[in-house]
Amino acid sequence: MFKTNLNFLLFTAALVFVFLLTGCKNETKMVPGANSYKIMFLHHSTGHVIWKGETGGIKGLFGKKEAVPAWFENYNKENGTDYFITEQNFPKAQPYGWNNYPFDYYNIWVKNAGDNTFMEEPTLELLTKDYNLIVFKHCFPVSNIDIDLDSADIDSPEKRLQNYKAQYEAIREKLLQFPENKFILWTAAAHVQSNVTEEEALRTREFVDWVIQEWDKPGDNIFLWDFYALETEGGLYLKEEYSAKKGDSHPSAKFGERVAPLFASRIVDVIENNGEKTNLKGETK
Repeated sequence: MFKTNLNFLLFTAALVFVFLLTGCKNETKMVPGANSYKIMFLHHSTGHVIWKGETGGIKGLFGKKEAVPAWFENYNKENGTDYFITEQNFPKAQPYGWNNYPFDYYNIWVKNAGDNTFMEEPTLELLTKDYNLIVFKHCFPVSNIDIDLDSADIDSPEKRLQNYKAQYEAIREKLLQFPENKFILWTAAAHVQSNVTEEEALRTREFVDWVIQEWDKPGDNIFLWDFYALETEGGLYLKEEYSAKKGDSHPSAKFGERVAPLFASRIVDVIENNGEKTNLKGETK
C-alpha cells in the first residue's frame, strides 16, 4: 500500500512539474482547423510585447497565456467562430537582417515578388496562399526619419519621408493584387523622447498622418490599426509611463496587456465588418 501511494505521489509531482514548466513559457498554441480563418501577424520585438501582454509571475497551474491568442480562444468559444492567429518574426535576423521598415516590405514583397522565398522570407504570393489576413508593422527605429533630398529613391533603405511614401505606394498597389485577402498595417511605433530628435518625431507624425489621411483608401482590402496614437496619446513620443524602462522605446508588458484586446478587436472587426464598428485604435464606435 505504501509503495502504491508513493508511486502515485511521485507521478502527481511529476505532472505538476511538467505543467509548471510549460506554463512558465507563457505560450498559447492555437491549432488551425480545416475551415479556420487564418491570420498571420508579422512583427519584431515591439509586436511581441503586444502579443504576450503581461508576463510576470505564474497564473494558476498552467501558467499565464499569451494575450492575443488567449483573446481569440475566448472569442471563438463565445461566438462560435473559428479564427486561428499565429505570429512570426519578419524578416528574421538571418539571412535577411533585422530590418522591417518600408524599404524591407517593398524589397521582399514588391521588388522580389514571386512564388519563391526571397532570402528565406515569404513573399505575398506565398503568404496569401496560407493566410486569409496578414498583419504587418514596423518597429520604433522607423521613427528615425532623416530630412528629404531632392528626389525620392524607392530602392533606397535610407529612412526619409519621400522614400517611405514611394515604397508605401508600391506596397499598396501590391496588396491590392490580392483582393481575396485582407491586410492590416500598424501605424509607426514611436520612440521615447530621449531616443529621437524633435525633428525626427515631427516627421514621424507627418508620416503617420499621411498614411491615415492619404495612403489608406476606403473600400479596399487594406486596413489600419493606429498603434502610434495608443503609444503617444496625441504627443510626439512614446509616453514614459508606457515604456518598458527609462530610455527604452519598447512598450511595457503592462501596456501590451492593455492594448492587446484593442488589437484583437480591430482584427475581428476587419474580418466581420470591414472595420466599420471600431475606430482605428480598435475601440468600439
